[in-house]
Amino acid sequence: MPLERVEQLDYMADDREGTDSCDEFEGELDNEEINLDDDDMPTKVTDTSAAQARKGKDIQGITWEGLNVTRQSYRLTRLEQYRNYENIPLSGEAVDKECKQVEKGGNYYEFFYNARSVKPTILHFQLRNLVWATSKHDVYLISNDSLMHWSSISHNLSEVLNFSGRIVPTEKYAGNLLEGLTLTQISTMAVKNRFVVAGGFQGELICKSLDKPGVSFCARTTYEDNAITNAVEIYESVSCGPRFMAANNDCGVRVYDMEKFQQMNHFRFPWPVNHTSMSPDCKLFTVVGDDLDGLLVDSRNGKTVASIVGHLDYSFACAWHPDGRTFATGNQDKTCRIWDLRNLSSSTAILKGNIGAARSIRFSSDGQFLVVAEPADFVHIYSTKSDYKKRQEIDLFGEISGVSLSPDDESLYIGIWDRTYGSLLEYNRKHTCRYLDSFV
Repeated sequence: MPLERVEQLDYMADDREGTDSCDEFEGELDNEEINLDDDDMPTKVTDTSAAQARKGKDIQGITWEGLNVTRQSYRLTRLEQYRNYENIPLSGEAVDKECKQVEKGGNYYEFFYNARSVKPTILHFQLRNLVWATSKHDVYLISNDSLMHWSSISHNLSEVLNFSGRIVPTEKYAGNLLEGLTLTQISTMAVKNRFVVAGGFQGELICKSLDKPGVSFCARTTYEDNAITNAVEIYESVSCGPRFMAANNDCGVRVYDMEKFQQMNHFRFPWPVNHTSMSPDCKLFTVVGDDLDGLLVDSRNGKTVASIVGHLDYSFACAWHPDGRTFATGNQDKTCRIWDLRNLSSSTAILKGNIGAARSIRFSSDGQFLVVAEPADFVHIYSTKSDYKKRQEIDLFGEISGVSLSPDDESLYIGIWDRTYGSLLEYNRKHTCRYLDSFV
């Protein structure tokens, strides 16, 4: 369900996101409205460049000077009124008593451009992995019923694949659903190595190469009623080549090879799996879902190696540091916790959000940063070199559809879902010498 315009600031709320952890979202929160005349409507809203932002323009193009509230006062209102969705009542309040927020002050990425022609969307309130950067200038995202590509160089937005009609695979593989899929609602996706894997609300998987027309593979992984594909990860197996892993609400994790799209493994767990992440050496993967504890699992046989104990609610995100020893988990208790494989008795750091769950987390390729996105308004960038004791806070307004670092870590993209101010924000890594704004 789309948001109301930011000028009225009618936001979708996490506390109306559903009763079960992965039920389809229905409902909106009635937030305080800001009165705005029709003359001030979105015809005046334009893109924002870094140069314009330095001269005082709001990066999202919100004309605060024409409203009856300042940005600062409305930020305070949001902090006071936003209600985090919890499956375990009061889990966020318990964390508030347990840990303090890491102080701000880091300055690692700087605003570069806000593209208002790009309109990211969300179909499930708890699944926020719908933005993927494959290079510094190339971004793929879900917008309504389409997979879109955005070039930050040419400022060209193009449709890659439309899911609203019938999708029929153009290649023949065992298990390929030759009759295709219709009206697929995309809940999650991953883009890597010139390949897209999208997951749907009914257990659908759609695989497409970005280098050739058509769709390579379509499948329904399960026909159970509660079959949402919660997460997809594409990775390179050291011994077996490219693979992808799909986490599903039917408590299963399925592994496919990406050459002939054959299912290699089907691991089953005691609860719905919301997210997985493969370790850099592909020997272990983390599993988080509708349980307080996460799992560390042997990728060869699916056996649990260790439990990850500490969170107070259900988790929806996890990621490995490139060193292969450290990983992070994101939870609805409003924390992202850092774990060391050598001692899992407790987390090495607890990183608390401002208003909501840690819905999406990403380590940079060089391992220097951890990006944590809340469901709305805030993205945090932690310095791993400072043991996560320094962070940069990106403060904005709107639901976050996803965050993605480019493979070279030079660009950070943030998708904002909003009926009026929906956009794609681009931040560039800050270097010591910076002489001019450039797309190069």
